[in-house]
Amino acid sequence: MTHDIDPTSAPRVPDPSREGGFVGAQWPASLMERMGIEVLEHSAARTVVTMPVAGNTQSAGILHGGASAVLVETAASFSAQIHARDVFGADQGFAVGTEINVSHLRSTSSGTVTATSRALQLGGSQTVHVVDVLDEGGKLVATGRVTNRILRRR
Repeated sequence: MTHDIDPTSAPRVPDPSREGGFVGAQWPASLMERMGIEVLEHSAARTVVTMPVAGNTQSAGILHGGASAVLVETAASFSAQIHARDVFGADQGFAVGTEINVSHLRSTSSGTVTATSRALQLGGSQTVHVVDVLDEGGKLVATGRVTNRILRRR
């Protein structure tokens, strides 16, 4: 599948070296764009992202567990990307996911869900973040843990 990106549009290119690096960023033709994920807050210690339930449901009309997992991994991985750049420098450090665990606790069928990642470990070679996904009423929909490996570009 190919995606045509309008060269006249100017998506905000993420600059994770500045405070709140990915806040308001856009990723044309990406999974984040397709799922409607938006970054509200972004740091190595804490990242907050939102996603609409509409368009991210399973056949029964409730939020798809895979969509929750994508949201969990996105929140934690964005935090890990900031940390990787802190460790190795803006042009050298990057993070790759090595493990994800998500427990689905409650269904939701409308509105927006918000995921908040919180760092448990920010090390020189790996990060571990826990992520809670809440519905608009503040009820816990899912919770997860993500481990990312911190690497230097070759």
